[in-house]
Amino acid sequence: MRLSPVILTIVIASLAYNTPPEMAFSRLLPAAPALAAAMWPVLPTVLLGTVCLILMIGLSLVFPDLGTWWTAAGIIAVTVAAAYGSHVRLQRERTLFQVRLVADAAQQVVLSPMPRVLGRIEIESLYLAAAAEARIGGDFYEVVDTPHGVRMLIGDVRGKGLPAVGAAAAIVNAFREAAYGETDLVEVARRLDASSTRYNAAFPPEGPMERFATALLVQIPHEGRRIDILNCGHPPPLLLTRGGLRTLESAAPSPLLSLADLIGDQYSIDSFVFAPDDLLLLYTDGIAEARARDGEFFPLAAWMDRQPPTPPRELLTALHRDLLRYSRGRLDDDIAALAVRLRAPLAADPP
Repeated sequence: MRLSPVILTIVIASLAYNTPPEMAFSRLLPAAPALAAAMWPVLPTVLLGTVCLILMIGLSLVFPDLGTWWTAAGIIAVTVAAAYGSHVRLQRERTLFQVRLVADAAQQVVLSPMPRVLGRIEIESLYLAAAAEARIGGDFYEVVDTPHGVRMLIGDVRGKGLPAVGAAAAIVNAFREAAYGETDLVEVARRLDASSTRYNAAFPPEGPMERFATALLVQIPHEGRRIDILNCGHPPPLLLTRGGLRTLESAAPSPLLSLADLIGDQYSIDSFVFAPDDLLLLYTDGIAEARARDGEFFPLAAWMDRQPPTPPRELLTALHRDLLRYSRGRLDDDIAALAVRLRAPLAADPP
C-alpha cells in the first residue's frame, strides 16, 4: 500500500510510452501525487510530483503532440494541493494520537488492571467500547480483595462513549473506597448511589433524560462456598455448574444508582451456592443485546449452557469471538464482562 503511488506512476508512464499518443495516458500522471497525499508525508509527496513532472517533460520529447504544458500545469497544481492535504492529514493524525493517549490514560483510571487470581478465585475480564475511537465508554467493572472477601462490581451508565466515562469513574472510585471500609454490601451500594447522585448534580446530562446506572455487586468469601449478590437493575449473572446453567435472579429488585431518592433505598442481598469449578459470568446488556443482521439478540444463556468446563480466560476469548461473528463486527453498545471460577482446593492448600 505504501508503494502504490510509485507503482501507479510506473504503470502510467509505461502505458504512455508504449501506446499511441492519441490515447494520452500521460494525462493521468497527476493522479500519482494525489494518491500519495493519502499515505505519505509532505516532502515525499512533493518529490513524487516532481518526478511525474520530469516524466511528462521526457515523454514530450518523444511525443511532441501530447499537450505537455496543460498536463504539466495539472501536475503542479495537484502536487501543491496534495502537499497541503498531506500536511492537514498529518496534523489530524497527531491530534487523534493524542486523543487516544488520553483515552488510554482514562481507561487505566476507570478500568485499572486487576489481579487474575485471588487465592482460589480466578478472574478474567473483557471490555469492548462501541465508540472505538474513544476506547472506553459507560460500562465499568472493578474487583478488590478485602477483609470481607473478594468484592466485584460491574455496571453500565446510561449512554455510551466519552459522555458516560465521568459518571462511570465516579462510581468505580467510590466502590474502591467503600469495598474496603464497609462490612455490608448494602452500605457499599448506598455509597455508590450517593457518589453517582453527586456527580450528576455537578455535571448534569444534556437533554431531558436522567443519567442513571445499573450495577451488580458481588461478594465471594475467600474460601468460596457461596456468592452474595446485590443487584441494582443489572442483568442477572449466569452460573455454570456441573448440574447445568443457573440464572441468578434477585428475589427483590434494588434501586438503580442515582435513583434511590425517587424510588426508595430498599436494597436486598441474595445468596447462592458457589462450588469448586463453578463458572460465574457477569456481563452488561451490550452482550445480551448484540444483534445479528436479522435483528435477533445474541442467545447468551443458550451459548453459555453449551460451553464446556473451561478457565475464565478461554470462556471470554470464545465469547469475544462468537459475539463479533454473530454481530458481523458491528457492536451497537459497550460491552463488559467478568468470568469468575472457584478453583478446587489442592492438597497443599492450608485449610
